[in-house]
Amino acid sequence: MKLFTRTLLAAVALSFAAAPMAQAQQHGHDRKPGYSSSWKKNDYKKKRPHWNKGERYSDWKRRPPVRDYHRHGLRKPGRGQQWVKVDNTYLLLSVASGLILGVAAAR
Repeated sequence: MKLFTRTLLAAVALSFAAAPMAQAQQHGHDRKPGYSSSWKKNDYKKKRPHWNKGERYSDWKRRPPVRDYHRHGLRKPGRGQQWVKVDNTYLLLSVASGLILGVAAAR
């Protein structure tokens, strides 16, 4: 009986000593490992492409055409033309050449 009591008291004493260690945490590291915030205050100043009439947009075939152009406040494209949304801009492109015929800002 003495052996059982000693073992039980030793287990309880050990649990009291180990409890604070189990609850210790590093504060501010609640993100997944390997994730680091690379956002900086000057990131918004990075140069974005500005589209102009007459330029070519080579990657236009990868973008789906805008079918409901009236909903977005765009005029009806002519024959051989289509609207494409790139970033936050609508481009009116020539289907044959990828030439930019018009530029409209998205709402």
